Amino acid sequence: MPTQQGTGADEHAMCTHLATLLAPLHPDEIVVERAARSDGSPGAYVFARWGTPTRVINAHVDTVPANAGWTTPPWTPRIADGRLYGLGSADTKGAIAATLVALESLGHAPRDRGVLFSGDEEAGSHVCRAFLASPHRAGIREMIVCEPSSRRAGVAHRGVLGQTATLDGPGGHSSKADHLPKPIARLARLATRLDDLAIRRVGQGPTGMTGTCMNLSALRGGIAYNVIAAHAQLEWSLRPYPGFDRDDWEREIAALAREVDPAIVIATMTDLPPFGCAALADVVRPFVREIGTLDYWTEAALYEAAGIDAIVVGPGDIAQAHAADEWVALDDLAWAVELYRALLA
Repeated sequence: MPTQQGTGADEHAMCTHLATLLAPLHPDEIVVERAARSDGSPGAYVFARWGTPTRVINAHVDTVPANAGWTTPPWTPRIADGRLYGLGSADTKGAIAATLVALESLGHAPRDRGVLFSGDEEAGSHVCRAFLASPHRAGIREMIVCEPSSRRAGVAHRGVLGQTATLDGPGGHSSKADHLPKPIARLARLATRLDDLAIRRVGQGPTGMTGTCMNLSALRGGIAYNVIAAHAQLEWSLRPYPGFDRDDWEREIAALAREVDPAIVIATMTDLPPFGCAALADVVRPFVREIGTLDYWTEAALYEAAGIDAIVVGPGDIAQAHAADEWVALDDLAWAVELYRALLA
């Protein structure tokens, strides 16, 4: 069932379908809730519980749009060469299937366990936040976040912070450029100061995640070479590590902006927190190749921020996610069934 972001695909229909697959497993409650996605379009999640869940397995129902280069229809599952091909097979509909099979193969109802299949992960995680704001999250202490982790377990990853600086001026004819403020030039000065700040911080952070990965992505403004821009915007991003002192960062960039021009306005576009939680490492250790850090962001960070211990582990390889002819190995799915059955038992 297509649930790709940005195309109007119906997450609610997918969650309703999953509810019908969960019903024969006799949960004490199944809820399908609508929740707006980050772009305002309809999203949803389905939550099933047995007892009062302390541990929940979570996978997301949405996918990115099909990338260019698919050699078969992305929404038609295909098994070949020991692989399951299809959009979302690795990220993360394969994990949903493995969870359902694990539940079915238990032979009895789990106790104080739950599953959450939620939307909007690929766009803005508003559905995850809606679940965390709901009464359904009460009592949950552990969240198993399904992402394609190559049979590894992720206990830490960076966040994502996107920011802008804007500056306005009177604008005017370029013949007056010696005497009028030039917003683009002033933000260019700020850009070099931000880059210097990132260089000074390159050794900060935990082992394996030092530095901020600060990237100056754009400097916009102006309409013609002979017109002084009346507006300019500088854009950058960074990947904060677990334990990153956000307040200190904000103080530093505010001070740099004041030095260049007190009229510069700093704003945040994207704010996804870093993740660092090793509390569940021993729970999954018998099943995984190794335990360590991840190179990509996951909703585990939102669960940790809400006071829920989390770990990231699931079938497939992140290299296949978002790629043409996305696939997950059948052996990985079988491994995930064993893992999730143990976690639900």
